[in-house]
Amino acid sequence: MALPRNHWVLTFVCADLPGIVHAVSGAVVASGGNITESQQFSSADTGRFFMRLQVESEASRGEFEAALAPVVERYGMTWQLDVVGRPLRTLVLVSTAAHCLNDLLFRQRAGQLPVQIPLVLSNHGSLRDLAGFYDVPFESLPVTDAASKAAFEQRVIDAVDEHDIELVVLARYMQIISPELCDRLAGRLINIHHSFLPGFKGANPYKQAHARGVKLIGATAHFVTSDLDEGPIIEQNVVRVDHTRTPAELVAIGQDEESRTLTQAVKWFAEDRVLLDGARTIIFR
Repeated sequence: MALPRNHWVLTFVCADLPGIVHAVSGAVVASGGNITESQQFSSADTGRFFMRLQVESEASRGEFEAALAPVVERYGMTWQLDVVGRPLRTLVLVSTAAHCLNDLLFRQRAGQLPVQIPLVLSNHGSLRDLAGFYDVPFESLPVTDAASKAAFEQRVIDAVDEHDIELVVLARYMQIISPELCDRLAGRLINIHHSFLPGFKGANPYKQAHARGVKLIGATAHFVTSDLDEGPIIEQNVVRVDHTRTPAELVAIGQDEESRTLTQAVKWFAEDRVLLDGARTIIFR
């Protein structure tokens, strides 16, 4: 027997009604497909139903979509079909911190992260050599005033169109994104920031944390919205510290948490495991 030619990943969101799983499964069987992974969630808060399937099938994309079409129409589904493991075209924005960019580029090269990064954009030139080490094109445009900020964001828009970008990652890009760009990239713009309790803003947050005797250091990866650092959360991690840690050690620990948290969020997004449910996310791990 010939092995299936295609391995699809299907995600959809719709109102939570009876018969959805049965209808979807029936459409998969009708297309000659075999479900290799299935996860679902009913949101009591929003009355929405979420599902992610991986399906092996000899059906072409057109044939598979045709089999699903009656179900999609019946339940008014918002849905997406893609190939399992296809690298997601990803634009990375950075400033001067190297740790998150290095982790993303290393894991892309190692085959551990299903992304393709055609370009790194920065408002500084200091990470050019790091991008060059991984053979990834790098551009820098200074952001010093409103006009240069607008020019940088226009270059982001142009790069998204030029490279058919599906995800933009702020890998410690230390500029506030305009509401217009947030809206244009809604649902495909991910940021990382440190998480302290209490919160410390401004310069040297780790020095402030050390002075206050912080016991937990963490990081949060989230979608970017026009509400600063308040977008739907994708992933969070924390690590316990104590009074013996120096400010430099806290920085190193925090950078590790930021790197692994951002990379995990990007990986889940690239694998179609992140679905939005209002102001929060549904993560199918």
